[in-house]
Amino acid sequence: MKSVPVGFALFIPLWNNITKHGRKTFDPLVILMNKQIGFLLLIWFLTVSPAHSKDLVVVVKISGAINPAVAEYVSHEISQANADQEALIVLQMDTPGGLDTSMRQIIKKIQSSKIPVASFVAPSGSRAASAGTFITIASHIAAMAPGTNIGAAHPVNMMGGGGESEQAKTMEHKIVNDAAAYIRSLAELRKRNAHWAELAVVKSVSISAEEAMRLNVIDLIAADVKALVLAVDGREVQVASGSVTLKTGNLQIVYHEMNPRQKFLDIISNPNVAYILMMLGMVGLYFELSNPGLVLPGVIGAISLILALYAMQTLPINYAGLLLIIFGVILFIAEISIMSYGLLSVSGVISIFLGSTMLIDSDDPALQISRVILYPTLGLTVVLSVGIIVLATRTRSLKKQGGMEGMVGEIGLVKETLSPHGRVLVHGELWEAECEGEITEGETVRVEAVDGLKIKVTLVENH
Repeated sequence: MKSVPVGFALFIPLWNNITKHGRKTFDPLVILMNKQIGFLLLIWFLTVSPAHSKDLVVVVKISGAINPAVAEYVSHEISQANADQEALIVLQMDTPGGLDTSMRQIIKKIQSSKIPVASFVAPSGSRAASAGTFITIASHIAAMAPGTNIGAAHPVNMMGGGGESEQAKTMEHKIVNDAAAYIRSLAELRKRNAHWAELAVVKSVSISAEEAMRLNVIDLIAADVKALVLAVDGREVQVASGSVTLKTGNLQIVYHEMNPRQKFLDIISNPNVAYILMMLGMVGLYFELSNPGLVLPGVIGAISLILALYAMQTLPINYAGLLLIIFGVILFIAEISIMSYGLLSVSGVISIFLGSTMLIDSDDPALQISRVILYPTLGLTVVLSVGIIVLATRTRSLKKQGGMEGMVGEIGLVKETLSPHGRVLVHGELWEAECEGEITEGETVRVEAVDGLKIKVTLVENH
């Protein structure tokens, strides 16, 4: 739109120049040499590009739990879309839920955005559960693909092990009421079904895309992103800056992905990866404590534990299970210094097994540790730990190879007749030696004791 008046403004001095100097002004070299026209042509070149050249539909994919890495990724993309004045940003979701603080960070970004944000539960077979329900309800446009579902937004106690105490019940009641009030306010803001939204939190109800459309939970059903973009063309939505009419019919669709750092943090936030990191960390520290000075196992163990602790903040961890795992590792360490004939090791195996099965406190399979990962990792950890105990026990029974004590039992050759004193060659060294009786030169002797710098030997028969 801006290119038309700019073109006329540039044409005026060009026309004046032509009428003054004649048609020869059309010569390209003459035009370029004219400072006034050259300057104006430069301005026109910079401003003639379409005013909406940055108008794109940006698609941000969310697959998996809502964690700090995902929140950082989505928040950055929404901020960047606002800075670039894009037409629409689409959050394509398939999520079982996630961390409350990360969810609220994303919702705050959506509410402050001047660019319309559409949540799209897709592709078919996906879901927007728990935190995903909140984000969908909070978005300017809510859409789902056929064969998807939304709901089950009952808050999970991220500390785990809520118990049946009156205090625990009161705390859970407060958390549920807070979440219900929050999702109701979001639904009322977007003029969606606030009653159903509250039931999704209080009763953990879940519905299909078709039912969500019928109950006014979402705005539309679309097969894919392209269909969604065409469907919202001409729709009027309310954003932070006021009312906006979408014009997305002919716009380009671009897909943005996480940067390598965000991908790494997202991967380690997976329950299975977090469990493997935790067990690897404990085995590494166990190696270091049982064999001080190795350094590498201790470093790897410490790094793995720190990464595991980062991941656990995004998971509903049962700390009773975590303490049982730690207690099991302590029992394995104690087995090295206390001869319990395997009793401590067996107790450690039982403790780690019970702790591992209790570690994730959630009914959602997506937030639990896969049995395919749990049992092999647990078995490998126990085998490594028992192996370290066996090696440590064998090491104790080995004869010392260095120092004076290492000389006892060694075989030597008499170099100077012992009667009873003389010299004996042991390990390539000449030692002052003594014996009972007399041993002639060339005989073979065995070291029986070390007394200062002198050894006591006996004759080896038939050597």
